Order: sequence, then C-alpha cells, then structure tokens
Amino acid sequence: MNVGTQRLAVPGPAGALECAVDRPSTDAGSPGVALVCHPHPLHGGTMDNKVVQTLARAMVHSGWTALRFNFRGVGHSQGVWDAGRGEVDDALAVLQSLAPAEQPVVLAGFSFGAYVASQVAQRWTQVRPGAAAPAHLVMVGPAVQNFAVAAVSPRALVIHGELDDVVPLAAVFDWARPLGVPVVVVPGAGHFFHGQLPLLKRLALVPAPRP
Repeated sequence: MNVGTQRLAVPGPAGALECAVDRPSTDAGSPGVALVCHPHPLHGGTMDNKVVQTLARAMVHSGWTALRFNFRGVGHSQGVWDAGRGEVDDALAVLQSLAPAEQPVVLAGFSFGAYVASQVAQRWTQVRPGAAAPAHLVMVGPAVQNFAVAAVSPRALVIHGELDDVVPLAAVFDWARPLGVPVVVVPGAGHFFHGQLPLLKRLALVPAPRP
C-alpha cells in the first residue's frame, strides 16, 4: 500500500499465508488491529484489490494497524481454494498470529471478504475465548447471494453501491432487513466503487480507542 508496508508470512491451516501490515504514523502506537479480507479468489481477488486497500487506508487513518492477507492459493499463499470454508480458517489464523490478544480488533471485508469477516465475527470465541466482541465490523458489497453471510449485529457498518451489478442492492436489503442492519448506499456506485473510493474511505472510518 505504501513504502512502509511490511510484508510477511504466517502459518495457516493449508500452509503459509502472505500478509501485509500497515501501521499508523504516530508515536503513540496503535491500540488495536483491523483485519481486511479481500474479494473472491477465483475472480481475481487479492489483498492488493483497490477497495481492500481503500479499507486498509481508512483503518490506518483511524489509528488502527491494518492487516491484509491473501487467502490460500492467492499470490504467495499456499493451499487451494476451499469454497469459503478454509478461507474463514485462514482469516482466523492471521488473527491468531498477528493480533495481540489484549487489543481490540476490527473485522472488515469486501464482497466475498465481507462474507469471511461475518463468519469470523460469528466464530469469534474460537480465537478470543472470553473476549469482548470485535470493536467494529465493516462490510462493503457483501456477497449475500452466493455465500452464507452470517447474521450480524445491527451495529455493523454495511456499505453498498446503488448500481452494484454483481450483488444487487435489493439482495442486500433482503439480507439486512430481518436483522435490522442499516445499509449505507452510495449513489451511482457499482460493485468496485469506480470513482467513489475517496467517499468509500470516508464512510469506512471507524474510531480507534485511545491507547
């Protein structure tokens, strides 16, 4: 994402997982981490996707340390596509390796990555037994038609493009309505938010607790 991005590998359930870490430029340090999950691996999704990078920038701007990673079989991550099941395990493994147990965590994702983030939130007690729920959950263009996006708290931040031709806005409303989850709609935006990334960054800002 920038010259200060740290690239590293962490152990995953199917082999090493390629990760990128971006930290806020502050002497106070970061009080917590934000895990950002990328879109569908079989459709070109990687941790360097522009929406994923925009979410990571929003997290860093808010004071969080942003963690991005490639799911199994993407980039230098080992393993093969597991239809969304193993990819959730990949996200949990990255958190176990890079998120200090005593710090708060944000979960974020774009499209397929939003599905993964929702599943990680649901399985939170496996990675943080007895810990409080994630501080924030940010879901952009959640892939509610093709994957079992988990039920989430009404406090989740869901952002969707009005003209999304990959995941229709109506499908997101159908998923969100029974949960009472508000949906922030970006007028005129498609699935990839072409020309709307600065607005997406502003919408995705979530406050970090003071250290």
